[in-house]
Amino acid sequence: MHLVPCTEEAHAGAILAILNEAIANSTALYDYRPRTPESMVAWFATKRANGFPVIGAEDESGKLLGFASYGTFRAFPAYKYTVEHSVYVEAGHRGAGLGRTLMGAILAEAVARDVHVMVGAIDAANAGSIGLHERLGFEHAGTVRQAGFKFGRWLDVAFYQRILSTPLNPVDG
Repeated sequence: MHLVPCTEEAHAGAILAILNEAIANSTALYDYRPRTPESMVAWFATKRANGFPVIGAEDESGKLLGFASYGTFRAFPAYKYTVEHSVYVEAGHRGAGLGRTLMGAILAEAVARDVHVMVGAIDAANAGSIGLHERLGFEHAGTVRQAGFKFGRWLDVAFYQRILSTPLNPVDG
């Protein structure tokens, strides 16, 4: 396995498949319907326009096994040093350490880009993801109860955050 920067041309289809599997079979995403190939065009355009990284883990044959990225936390200027991340691993490769590897890579990118706070919104019943985040130094920052409704039940979303040492010289404005 090796890490690569994901591109729309090489990875959009595989990222779409990973996301759609999570939509259909889990509460990792609070979407109801599979995303379309067209949605990936806008997704990658937003990542490029804002300089947000997308890091993938490929096997020896070049198959994408998972990816991590981050994006805007809230669309107000004072949040410019805070991002919300996501990490997804293909169903057949979960539990093998790929999530930890991808999270390490996205955290390193965040530090290199002067991010100060990384936030993860995690379904409160997802013990695996919560455990991963806690092992990586994320702390529980609050839970919004019954924030979502999927698979016939109310879902609580737990927010986890990690405060990074950057930027060295933050500025207003």
